[in-house]
Amino acid sequence: MEASDNPFGHRLSRRWVLGTAALGGFGLAACGSNDQSSSSRPAPASDDSEDPKDIAADAYTFGYPLVLMDATRIAAGAPNQFANAVALPDPDERLVVRLNLDTLYSQAWLALAAEPLVLQVPAVEPDRYWLMQLLDAWSNTRHNPSSVHAQVRPGVTTPPYTYLVTGPQWQGEVPEGMTQLAMPTETAWILGRIEVKDSHDVAKVLGLQNELKLVPLSAWLRGETASTGRPYAPTPGAIPPPKQVAALDGPDFFDRMCALMAANPPAAEDAPALRRFATLGIAPGATVDLAITDVLDAGVAQAKTRIPEYDDPGTKDENGWVVATDLGAYGTNYALRARTAMQGLGANLAEDAIYPTIYAKADSNGKPLRYRMRFPAGRLPPVDAFWSLTAYDTDNYLVPNTAGIYAIGHEIPVVPGADGSVDLAVQCADPGSAVPRGNWLPIPASGQFSLSLRLYEPRPEAIDGTWQIPALTQVT
Repeated sequence: MEASDNPFGHRLSRRWVLGTAALGGFGLAACGSNDQSSSSRPAPASDDSEDPKDIAADAYTFGYPLVLMDATRIAAGAPNQFANAVALPDPDERLVVRLNLDTLYSQAWLALAAEPLVLQVPAVEPDRYWLMQLLDAWSNTRHNPSSVHAQVRPGVTTPPYTYLVTGPQWQGEVPEGMTQLAMPTETAWILGRIEVKDSHDVAKVLGLQNELKLVPLSAWLRGETASTGRPYAPTPGAIPPPKQVAALDGPDFFDRMCALMAANPPAAEDAPALRRFATLGIAPGATVDLAITDVLDAGVAQAKTRIPEYDDPGTKDENGWVVATDLGAYGTNYALRARTAMQGLGANLAEDAIYPTIYAKADSNGKPLRYRMRFPAGRLPPVDAFWSLTAYDTDNYLVPNTAGIYAIGHEIPVVPGADGSVDLAVQCADPGSAVPRGNWLPIPASGQFSLSLRLYEPRPEAIDGTWQIPALTQVT
């Protein structure tokens, strides 16, 4: 079997890095959104390795997103309630890597076993982008209503937009005026984003966050429509969910995975993989046999190496930029699903956002380097919402600089030249008055740095490669 056809991705080559805001509980990166075919790989073939350690490694890869999602849910606190980010980040914020300065997040973990929840998005100005991404317990994006595609039922033309988020066992009637968003698992995650135009705009976004409603259906029908969100505040000293999961040994991980699969069953297309895992006693609701602890531990160790090293054949290289357009819904591509969860849980579908990223050196033997990017006239990033370019230091944090410029293109618009082209100066030192403020992105004086170009609601030509990102060119 070719590595690219193996859903567990036993392929170790170029290390892939997700160029999006890693969530860490908030953070990160679907049209009707149940179609996962573009990312699917065939289920395991009968000639896959039957070595128990290989099976355990594949089972870990399969279950890692489910276990990580659950750890993230527990860390978030009370279910069925929005937690809202209340401020834009600055370089002193070091809890989460690769933060963006474009949106404020509102997240909520849903418990759908008892009854559906009503999600209502208030009226938002037509020129303000918003997205309500809904993920299932396996980290697949299932629905993505947004300011560009509200995805409401016929006849609903004006906000507020009211959705009914239902679990897999619900069989009731959708109330008039609501649009059903059916989820295949009883646990679901809403990752809401609302555009922030600049630091002075934060107060308006906080007001919109307070108008978001998330209410049990029974309470809504009784007229109890008030919904109180809370400011998001990470618990000081808390162990991040990825570290919690990484610390689990084989028996603990697989027991947790088995329990979670009973509550959030795998998809029908996962049946071949589940039959293989069952040979080790790994199945929904099962308890693993401690007599094979060594096998399970060895499989976990093997998978921890394989997952981050998986080289996705769907990732493109455009003039040195790494572009991933097959994230967000994974079908049976278990390796891609696990790698994305490990490096950026909550990644968007490409139709909502893509995050091309490039890595480079900021200096040569201690001498700062200067770079340029040039967009020809009419060739700025093609989007239906907006775009931004952000710089990060070697540790993936915002770059401190006296000018206070951390991203350009959105809050700080770029300025075209006389011929309509846009030239960007990417360098540590202030390039002077000849370069408009919006065309200078500061980078560190030394070490490695990276750039992420965020395209919100990218047009098809940005996704299929018809439009390509200009090269980052070093200048003398």
